[in-house]
Amino acid sequence: MTMAEWALLVLLGALSLASALGLLLSRNAVYAALFLVLNFSVGAVIYLLFNAPFLAVTQVAVYAGAIMVLFVFVIMLLGAERLAPAENPPGLAYQRPLAIILAVALLAVAAWALLSGAQIEPSPSVAPRPDSSPQAMGMWLFGPYLLPLQVVALLLLAAMVGALVLSRKS
Repeated sequence: MTMAEWALLVLLGALSLASALGLLLSRNAVYAALFLVLNFSVGAVIYLLFNAPFLAVTQVAVYAGAIMVLFVFVIMLLGAERLAPAENPPGLAYQRPLAIILAVALLAVAAWALLSGAQIEPSPSVAPRPDSSPQAMGMWLFGPYLLPLQVVALLLLAAMVGALVLSRKS
């Protein structure tokens, strides 16, 4: 990996971190969804950097395109663009401390991995670069990963039906 690629990867990581923080700190649900689209797009550029163009296009088309359109549609349908702090359910007061603890744990593990000198890129003799062509991805998805693919499709369908049921007025 050249120095320019390394610098670009660090810049993309910082942009991804900034968009994730924007997502978490946004008070408006639509802005949070747009920050998530930015995060997905940065992930697609990272896939391009690692020579996986099919995964990059899939990331943009599926996540930043289709799923985020569904999220924004559900947000608008439920009228949850902006929630006041008083509207938060009192039974969920444990979420903020739990999120802080998990974030600190994640940062500690990331700092340990960086400071311990863990390899960022394995040597080519240890782990050969997988084929990311559409044909290879299709063989993966419809071969050994067919059952998980169908389970994810059913979960997405159930979530969409659940969102529509919740949005109906009685």
